[in-house]
Amino acid sequence: MLLHVVGGLLMLSVRTTTFTLRPSKLPTTACRAAATSDTDTPQRKVALLVEPTPFTHVSGYANRFQEMLKHLERRGDVVAVATPDDVPEAPASFGKFAVTTLGGFRFRPWYPEICLSLDLDGAALQMIRDLDPDVVHASSPGFLAVAALRRAGQGAERKPLLLSYHTHIPVYVRKYASWVPFIEKTTWALLRAVHNRADLTIATSPQIRDELLANGIERVGVWNKGIDTDRFHPKFRSDAARARMTSGHPGDKLAVYVGRLGVEKRIDELRGVLEAIPELRLALVGAGPAEPGLRETFADVADRVVFTGLLRGDELSAAFASADVFLMPSDSETLGFVVLESMASGVPVVGCRAGGIPNLIDDGATGRLHAVGDVAEIAELTRGLLDDAPKRDAMGAAARAEAERWDWASSGETLRADSYGAAIRNFAARDD
Repeated sequence: MLLHVVGGLLMLSVRTTTFTLRPSKLPTTACRAAATSDTDTPQRKVALLVEPTPFTHVSGYANRFQEMLKHLERRGDVVAVATPDDVPEAPASFGKFAVTTLGGFRFRPWYPEICLSLDLDGAALQMIRDLDPDVVHASSPGFLAVAALRRAGQGAERKPLLLSYHTHIPVYVRKYASWVPFIEKTTWALLRAVHNRADLTIATSPQIRDELLANGIERVGVWNKGIDTDRFHPKFRSDAARARMTSGHPGDKLAVYVGRLGVEKRIDELRGVLEAIPELRLALVGAGPAEPGLRETFADVADRVVFTGLLRGDELSAAFASADVFLMPSDSETLGFVVLESMASGVPVVGCRAGGIPNLIDDGATGRLHAVGDVAEIAELTRGLLDDAPKRDAMGAAARAEAERWDWASSGETLRADSYGAAIRNFAARDD
């Protein structure tokens, strides 16, 4: 991920000098379009450049883009998608929308889970020309965001560009490359170089929006969260799932983490939680490059830790719903979909007070928040929920009620009506 993003941003600094950028006199504050009803919004034509692929890559990010595309199809919009992939099952379409698959590569052995592409190929460029989109939407940070700036049209062919920000790279470089002088300042400078050329940036939480604005990124809005409350539901609670995640001890207390097994997720801190709560068992659901190191970290408590690997469908729903508490120590989440999925499952979350997580949890009502890296506080808050079943159940019910407020239809409509509309208006307001 670090190579993916910093490489892409560096490519911008080297290659965008070949054309003249349009100067912008647009407001430098967050863009908040007025709420728009369904009947007020015209049909949209959208070129979507998304990396990694949302079709064969498993993540909350992938869910967001799939649900977005479903909503745009329901609304009668026209979307053409370009995304890198290298697996045989890469789709040629999603619903009614054509998918152009870009040739890609993987950062083996460091980050083999995702496929990346350095640029748009001829087929993708032709796709954009044929569509003549109202707006180009590119995911960021990454190579395709840079390609969108370089390739999505210049001069009379230039199209409104919206960048959606999904990975909080300054936190990643702080963890993975702190030995590089000025790496965090350089990363922010490169992010500004990319995003301030767009007509609108949308973050996935108000907290991340505010941090982007505070670091000099202009024209930032929010892409509202959404959740499938039928897929993630307390009804999936299962004794069989608990038995699998507790090594055959379903009556024991169970904490669950779901997500990528990466260093940036701070999962190793949960070792101290197990030390503080000897009766607690932990299930780690997911895969990632940190798994071998985590197995070593938890070696002397291995009888209380289960690595399930990737789960999908009903098995994933059951993993969420069958926990007593969900633990999310990561401070690098731009939103934290798994937190919202646990809440929808009726399971309270003990999460980090950083990134987008505070946008999801009302501390003390729908979950608990702890300071970054404070293992003692994580353990204290976890024990407080485990030892008080009525409190835990009430908090889980409140979390479920909160999740029910955030459906994908409203998230998708805010995107197409407000965010795309703001990008189009900002583009029209340029003075060149």
